[in-house]
Amino acid sequence: MSPTRGPPNVFRVPSLTLAVAGAALLAPAVLPCGPAPQHRTAPVAWSGNPVSAADLLARVSDCAQVSRGLYRTDHGTAATIPVCGTPDVVHWKADLDIDCDGRPGPRCNAGTDPTFTAATAFAQSDGRPLNSETLPHIVVPAPSAVWDYREHGVRGGSVAAVIHRDRVQYAVVGDVGPAHIIGEASYATAEALGIDPDPRTGGTPSGVTYIVFKNSRVTPIEDPDAAVALGEELARRFVDGG
Repeated sequence: MSPTRGPPNVFRVPSLTLAVAGAALLAPAVLPCGPAPQHRTAPVAWSGNPVSAADLLARVSDCAQVSRGLYRTDHGTAATIPVCGTPDVVHWKADLDIDCDGRPGPRCNAGTDPTFTAATAFAQSDGRPLNSETLPHIVVPAPSAVWDYREHGVRGGSVAAVIHRDRVQYAVVGDVGPAHIIGEASYATAEALGIDPDPRTGGTPSGVTYIVFKNSRVTPIEDPDAAVALGEELARRFVDGG
């Protein structure tokens, strides 16, 4: 995760997976043997007639608050962010901090991210943690008295549309973070949206909209093609009022 933006020397609380993977912090990141690949596979973009960022934002311009309280964007900041809902989605507008947790790689490891943990709340179909470098995913707050994502049709693998400026990236719900903070997504999500993905210095302090489609699920969770296909289908229904 990236450092907190705000008062100097204040850092974002690590995700809840820290306790699960604390031992991983004591060992250096394990990188694949052999030469580094020359190219990485970019997050998949929809190749058909995509739903625009403007169309999606128009559908979530109003907020019917479903959270019982408000969230902070970072540790030490004021709680100002509600979770809103419609019959089809939950949504919020916040910052984007970088989640680099999960399987270590050249860009996400204990050397590049001071709060790195080698685990994610939800695992791949083979039981391994998700790969934040290559899989677009978002982080939801841990269940609390403020809001419990599980009560609103959201779970690991639920599909989300993440919007920044005129870009839309489809992602899955892949990790769980602190109970009082909202606004975080994987390295791959930030990179696809044109946001600096560096886990130490990257992210953006505002202007990111997260729309999670209720009762949806990408199977397997690690398949970005499936996330794009299902995300575009659900987004089209949502903006068309279906």
